[in-house]
Amino acid sequence: MRVGPFRLGLIDKRGNHRQPATGENRQLSNSSCKQAERKGSLAVARSERKEAGTVVGIEWEDFGRVFRECGHDGAAAGVLLMSQLWIVYRQLAEIEEMARSKKVITREEWEKKLNDAKVRKEDMNKLVMNFLVTEGYVEAAEKFQKESGAEPDMDLGTIADRMAVKKAVQCGNVEDAIEKVNDLNPEILDTNPQLFFHLQQQRLIELIRNGKVEEALEFAQEELAPRGEENQCFLEELERTVSLLAFEDVSNSPVSELLDMSQRLKTACEVNAAILTSQGHEKDPKLPSLLKMLIWAQGQLDERAVYPRITDLSTAKLEDHAV
Repeated sequence: MRVGPFRLGLIDKRGNHRQPATGENRQLSNSSCKQAERKGSLAVARSERKEAGTVVGIEWEDFGRVFRECGHDGAAAGVLLMSQLWIVYRQLAEIEEMARSKKVITREEWEKKLNDAKVRKEDMNKLVMNFLVTEGYVEAAEKFQKESGAEPDMDLGTIADRMAVKKAVQCGNVEDAIEKVNDLNPEILDTNPQLFFHLQQQRLIELIRNGKVEEALEFAQEELAPRGEENQCFLEELERTVSLLAFEDVSNSPVSELLDMSQRLKTACEVNAAILTSQGHEKDPKLPSLLKMLIWAQGQLDERAVYPRITDLSTAKLEDHAV
């Protein structure tokens, strides 16, 4: 049976190949993939690879640091990651029929496969540029443009305004952020009630953080409660936020994470994505999705082979697995 990297076949409990049934569920999560394998079948198609694999514990900031250097080292790391992803898929397809025993692939064999994988420098440069402009690294994007000749897919002048909004939210200046968003495009908040609620929720959190209890209660009652009456999800989020006031030591409250800097970042990223969408751009950079795909693909191959793998995405170094 011909098996390519973009379509894996089906294997039953006896090791025989079979064709997928019409309408078979192809929305497999990590847990359902494992369950399907225990039943003796595995089906993965192009659309599934796009969403497959939830990466836990990956610090994208660490990986981004490689590319923000905007030099040849960053591009080289990217080429290695892309090559690794392609070879993992090819190798996974080649040894799918050997599911009962793991194939041992030496470093020499693996590096040869990596060298044989051709990743165009132009494509890699586009990925790096996409990451830089989407995440808002204007200076890095300008420098990378000069060094590589890669053209950004958006006006670099618009990035500064978008980053000003993101920075305001991250600093807790939510009112200022809302004004800046309206200056950019008033329709962003008018057409996105969830985003507007989350900004108002963040404003309430900042009032609580600063100990302005009476002002926080008044703001919650006048601005957020009416929205909670219209939307059950909003009401639940409002109740969680207001519950912070019930604890003298909020660090011991079950919702203490609302006061973490990660909550500000979450809201800031949501605003950033909304602005990008309003400007006709993709809200997320392509690079993290490719890396998730790499982690998922390596996980699939781990069950079938022992091979040099990448465990630290920030360095993209191959590490040998013990047999």
